[in-house]
Amino acid sequence: MNFLRGVMGAPSAGPQPSGAETIQKLCDRVASSTLLEDRRDAVRALKSLSKKYRLEVGIQAMDHLLRVLQTDRSDSEIIGYALDTLYNIISNDLEEEEQDENSQKQTEDLGSQFTEIFIKQQENVTLLLTYLEEFDFHVRWPGVKLLTVLLKQQGPQVQQIILVSPMGVSRLMDLLADSREVIRNDGVLLLQQLTKSNAAIQKIVAFENAFERLLDIITDEGNSDGGIVVEDCLLLLQNLLKNNNSNQNFFKEGSYIQRMKPWFEVGDDNAGWSAQKVTNLHLMLQLVRVLVSPTNPPGATSSCQKAMFLCGLLQQLCTILMATGVPADILTETINTVSEVIRGCQMNQDYFASVNAPSNPPRPAIVVLLMSMVNERQPFVLRCAVLYCFQCFLYKNQKGQGEIVSTLLPSTIDATGNSVSAGQLLCGGLFSTDSLSNWCAAVALAHALQENAPLKEQLLRVQLATSLGNPPVSLLQQCTNILSQGDKIDRRGSKVQTRVGLLILLCTWLSNCPIAVTHFLHNSANVPFLTGQIAENLGVEEHVVQGLCALLLGISIYYNDNSLEDYRKEKLKQLIEKRIGKENFTEKLGFISKHELYSRAAQKPQPSFSNPDYVMFDHEFTKLVKELEGIITKAIYKTTEEDKKEEEVKKTLEQHDNIVTHYKSVIRVQDQELEELKKQVESLKVQNEQLQTTTTQQVSQIQQHKDQYNLLKVQLGKDNHHHSSCNDVVQMNGVQPEEVSRLREEAEELKHRLELLEEQLREKDSLIETLKCSPLAMETADRSSQTHRGLEVDSELHREVETLRTQIQLQTTDIARLQMEKQDLLQQMSAAPVPVSGDGGTMTAGLEGRLSALLQETKELKNEIASLTEERTSLKQQLDSSNSTVAILRTDKSTLQQEVAESKKEQDDLLVLLADQDQKIVALKNKLKELGEPVEDEDDIESGDQGEEDEEDGKEEAED
Repeated sequence: MNFLRGVMGAPSAGPQPSGAETIQKLCDRVASSTLLEDRRDAVRALKSLSKKYRLEVGIQAMDHLLRVLQTDRSDSEIIGYALDTLYNIISNDLEEEEQDENSQKQTEDLGSQFTEIFIKQQENVTLLLTYLEEFDFHVRWPGVKLLTVLLKQQGPQVQQIILVSPMGVSRLMDLLADSREVIRNDGVLLLQQLTKSNAAIQKIVAFENAFERLLDIITDEGNSDGGIVVEDCLLLLQNLLKNNNSNQNFFKEGSYIQRMKPWFEVGDDNAGWSAQKVTNLHLMLQLVRVLVSPTNPPGATSSCQKAMFLCGLLQQLCTILMATGVPADILTETINTVSEVIRGCQMNQDYFASVNAPSNPPRPAIVVLLMSMVNERQPFVLRCAVLYCFQCFLYKNQKGQGEIVSTLLPSTIDATGNSVSAGQLLCGGLFSTDSLSNWCAAVALAHALQENAPLKEQLLRVQLATSLGNPPVSLLQQCTNILSQGDKIDRRGSKVQTRVGLLILLCTWLSNCPIAVTHFLHNSANVPFLTGQIAENLGVEEHVVQGLCALLLGISIYYNDNSLEDYRKEKLKQLIEKRIGKENFTEKLGFISKHELYSRAAQKPQPSFSNPDYVMFDHEFTKLVKELEGIITKAIYKTTEEDKKEEEVKKTLEQHDNIVTHYKSVIRVQDQELEELKKQVESLKVQNEQLQTTTTQQVSQIQQHKDQYNLLKVQLGKDNHHHSSCNDVVQMNGVQPEEVSRLREEAEELKHRLELLEEQLREKDSLIETLKCSPLAMETADRSSQTHRGLEVDSELHREVETLRTQIQLQTTDIARLQMEKQDLLQQMSAAPVPVSGDGGTMTAGLEGRLSALLQETKELKNEIASLTEERTSLKQQLDSSNSTVAILRTDKSTLQQEVAESKKEQDDLLVLLADQDQKIVALKNKLKELGEPVEDEDDIESGDQGEEDEEDGKEEAED
């Protein structure tokens, strides 16, 4: 029976060993077995127990497994088992789905502890890196998973070990080139963990050609239509680029931005948006935002923005923006992405202003977006995204600000009412019954006035029609009317949101614009309303409104030009002291910066609110509050005498600034004139050199024509001499009478030779014909009796024929040569008509014809010489005028040099005057310091001057 139980596998009657005992026995087998098969079986058994008995296997077997990795490298199977076992020990990914919180926390602590044990010896991580170079799938894949879980548990420590390991990062980069997709995809996950929050490793990975490989993988997987692998690659790209200026610059310089454009080429049929495609496109948009984030250095952001416009990426994003059927979250993220691509980039802002929605009639994209912003039925996050887009469009864009404000001015409003403008939408949102629309429209309009004093003055011209029969009121008056009504109007949403938005608009409008302050104070109800709001003891939710009212009243004091007698600075300060109290006023003013939502809005430009009730402050407005809070506090506590002294100092400084500005403008104009004159002198020098070159060429041409003229004159004299001695057959064109007779004799001789040769040729031809006929006659006459003799005669005749043929060929060559010589002689005779036959009258007629031709040619040459002489005279006149111009310019140059010397003398006098003024300013500053007043530094004054100059330049450009 025992034998049967042993064979059949029945359980023995004794007690079963526990899991810890079994693990101990297996560890002993791994440590003591000499056969590789036994150790492999033991490690395989440990792997199967490692998930259920994770703690026991980790405590007892980790050292043995590490020893296996060191000693049994030649056997890939046991190495794979050992790596899988270590992964099961360290990983926190348990198979059980239901776990309580305590069990989960214990599991995480256990994995972290085992990771610390593993990386305590850095050689273990280095050894693991060497196994990643193995091509065997059963070794490489478990090694990738093990290193990934080590990075999840103890990321910074493992990163440092890999960083100091020779070629550590390069080994991991080779995983992206693995042909097996499982290893490649897990390699991407490994690099995600490796590059988290480590700029040094991010740079190494980027310079190991990671961008090229990842973009290739995304393209191969189908861009946004790809699967989870595309998502992993995009997450890795975000790790490499986010907050890493070096990698961002490398990405841009490597022309990888251009490769992002195909990601956003969505088809016309946008009905089929899978969840994975939405996720991929969302990450792609976030990656674009990483490159143009407002937190990046301005230079890097600007270069990326320009690259995105030039490669067509911005145009592609605008196409998605105006497309139909796009999911709401993708549309929202696209709006945010477009916002940051155009923020502060004039070229991109101009393009965005030209984008039209595909509607009938076409409407600007800005108008369509504003319609969504003031529509309370649209999702909250979408409305916030549109507001951010509008803010980015107006950021440092005075041209865009002017276009928005111009849609509100009476001269540009469309009287027909066929189209809705941006200004009409903003006014509609500003006065609607939805508090969020009020706030968004007010903040958007405030951005249209940001740092643009001329537009603040122009906006005062806007008139609104309230109701039939009532006169129109200004936009400023209407805002203050709504503000004073408070909660009397039934609105949907937050109680204070509308008032906060209007106060933000008014504070932005009145700051640094004394004319707007005067218009605001001209309404006698405004100041009592503000003082009443500040003086009341309201609830906590009203603290923000009280603080903003205090800020608005402080702006009305600080930027007051005292043009209204009843609301001068002194009277307003006295009113605050009597009705509110300076300490109470300062306390209420501090409510703004102490608010939690104020701190949140000051962190980044994008409005990010989790709930519509949290919409309170704008990022740009927080900058204005930070700038004005201290200034207003100081202005409230100043006495009348201090104000007067400050006014005197300001006037003195203004006079000094005006003098400096005047002389700067004079010097600038003189410098411009001097540069223009220098350019003129240089251009005249170049013209002078060109004229001199032309004159030299003309002189050389005239000399050539002179030489030709003299030569023709000599030839003409010879021709006349020949004509006078024509009866004696004198020379013609250099041909002597002896030469003429000799040529005539040679011609006669050649004719005679030619006739002889032609006669010989005819004789030879007849002989040849005779010889051709004679063999046939002899053959027919003597064929029977004289056969042998006939053959001999025939052979002799053949030889004679060959000899004659050779002579004929030679004579033919001679004849051809003689004919060519004859043609040459005839050509010479035609070129120089020498009479070879005939009487003297024919020769005389030929000479007279030649002489008349020569006289005609001489006449034409004289005419040409006369025209050249006239041209030479005109060139001399041009040269004389150029010399006189150069002399005049030299005189002007000396005069200008004298004027420059006088200007330098005046500048020296000005410097002396400025030094005196500086001494006076220092004395006044010392007096102010003795009186306990703060004094601005000289750098601040110079920066203000520079700002004024930039503003003046901007005005001039706008006027142009």
